[in-house]
Amino acid sequence: MSNSELIPILRRIAEILEKIHPATTKKVNFTTTSAFVWNSDLKVFTPVKKVNRIPIELLKGIDQARDTLLENTKRFAKGFPANNALLWGGRGTGKSSLVKSVHCKVYDEINQLILIEVHREDISSLANFLPILRDNPSFRFILFCDDLSFNTEDDTYKSLKALLDGGIEGRPENVLFYATSNRRHLLPRDMIENEGYTEINSGESAEEKISLSDRFGLWLGFHNCDQATYLEIIEGYAEEFSLQVDLEQLRAEAIEWSATRGARSGRVAWQFIQDLAGRLKKRIS
Repeated sequence: MSNSELIPILRRIAEILEKIHPATTKKVNFTTTSAFVWNSDLKVFTPVKKVNRIPIELLKGIDQARDTLLENTKRFAKGFPANNALLWGGRGTGKSSLVKSVHCKVYDEINQLILIEVHREDISSLANFLPILRDNPSFRFILFCDDLSFNTEDDTYKSLKALLDGGIEGRPENVLFYATSNRRHLLPRDMIENEGYTEINSGESAEEKISLSDRFGLWLGFHNCDQATYLEIIEGYAEEFSLQVDLEQLRAEAIEWSATRGARSGRVAWQFIQDLAGRLKKRIS
């Protein structure tokens, strides 16, 4: 086969390989926006022009968690030691909202703080982009994984342990990891115990998985709010978005809304406000 015939074939092979394993982008302009999403398939950081977040002042009933995470984030943004954080608890209790709101609050003061969302299924690709973050020492990066958990067949938690522990290189000093989860130990307890019955060193296996949570220096617990806090959240939203409703009527409708869902939480409150704004033909953002 002549060179003229071989070159097109080699080019096609190179194109196919590039689609399967695209080259990692080495240069990223982190000045364009405050937040990015890591795309592991394309190995690129996708900028987020507008983050879906709630003003931190509207987050009610989580004062201690708010103050702790805000202080930790401020220290990190200013270049001081800070801890990785695991926000755990019930659904819709404000975990992910708090992370995004805290980042916004600190970014207004220190705009070198960048939020990067990493999907749970992309945890194993951390090694592909950590060198990029390390090579941008003028920025501070919070890696954010929402709804983090693992199942029996999933061993990507080992990649996360390597990040939290730092491995032989050590975690980049300009990188911090925040995660939210419904589970305190990231794996269901019965799954850990069931695995223990099938292994010779069952205690060691269970301990390895439970110890993943220990790599987080901050554990912040979230729980469903009481009725007074729920109504405080509702009233705060109504005032923020200028929803003109009689206070007694607002409270009665909000209580009925929560009763139909069998829960009181920040998410339920926000869903009620969206419904109310729609009925009033008011736009909220």
